[in-house]
Amino acid sequence: MPRLVAALLVLLYGTPLSAEIYKSEHYDLRVTTVADGLDHPWGLAFLPDGRMLVTERNTGAIRIVGTNGDISAPLAGTPAVYASGQGGMLDVAVDPSFNENHFIYFSFAEPGPGGAGTAVGRGRLDDDAALRNVEVIFRQQPKTGGGLHFGSRLVFAPDGRLFITVGERGERERAQDFNVNRGQVIRINPDGSIPADNPFVGTPGYRPETWSVGHRNPQGAALNPDSGRLWINEHGARGGDEINIPSAGKNYGWPVISFGTHYSGAKIGVGTYKAGMEQPIYYWDPSIAPSGMAFYSGDKFPKWRGNAFVGALKFQLLVRLTLDGERVIGEERLLAGMERRIRAVVNGPDGYLYLLVDHDPGQILRVAPAS
Repeated sequence: MPRLVAALLVLLYGTPLSAEIYKSEHYDLRVTTVADGLDHPWGLAFLPDGRMLVTERNTGAIRIVGTNGDISAPLAGTPAVYASGQGGMLDVAVDPSFNENHFIYFSFAEPGPGGAGTAVGRGRLDDDAALRNVEVIFRQQPKTGGGLHFGSRLVFAPDGRLFITVGERGERERAQDFNVNRGQVIRINPDGSIPADNPFVGTPGYRPETWSVGHRNPQGAALNPDSGRLWINEHGARGGDEINIPSAGKNYGWPVISFGTHYSGAKIGVGTYKAGMEQPIYYWDPSIAPSGMAFYSGDKFPKWRGNAFVGALKFQLLVRLTLDGERVIGEERLLAGMERRIRAVVNGPDGYLYLLVDHDPGQILRVAPAS
């Protein structure tokens, strides 16, 4: 009988990562492995039936992971990716009207003349094997060489518009050149057209798809359910990782202002403040290398509702932030003993938190109360 009970628990909750229980301020946490054997997974999104879409950065694949943890073959129909450095197949998102249109969206490092750039495609998931009618709805202009700072998270706003975070591709000075897509939050319609109310439409010297500028490498993004506003986290250089709430038409300062320094130790720009440039609502020094972001809205951790969660690649942990409106008033570092690079954090439809481990082999992990 005990073996039968144990087998049922594994079927329901996955394989325990270890026998250790991870402590937190409010809960004892158990982390279980939902799926294993992925190659540097980067993006995760739930389909309406509870299955998961997951991307693999290096292979360029998008796979479906069943509720039992089974991993599909790569979906056919995806484009070629620039799998070098930080590039490859990146984020994935499900259309808010998926049940009617079956569209999914994915960001990737697109190869082409001049090197590579962040791009976003969409396709129709009509079966479990392929994407149909795939089209690219956004391309970072221009492309450039190297494998740094692609961004790139996808978030649907309440009005149905799509936000895209775009890194400055290691060309930091160009983050203040608004004729090009460097270090920006982009806002487009789901078909790739430009919303008429974007802040720079018709403004000389600015690209019309741009929502906000002066970012470095935003690898986390989520909607705050209380305000409906987009929050992002972005990598600083040496120190200066930031959380920002990008507003229409605002400049967030990179590389003119920063709370970090260059890797050489040299000062960045003019310091931490310049008139006309926005301050982060929160920053880390030393850097944690943030990636992925979610606001908890489930019922399994009632004391955490409304908290923000951020993955940390450098320190290999999960950060929980407590908020007072649009101010961060507390931080707790979770799962530090797990020693896993957390690339993405996602609210599960079952009320648990799901994490992606950026490694080969990488995993999808579920965080649940130990009780």
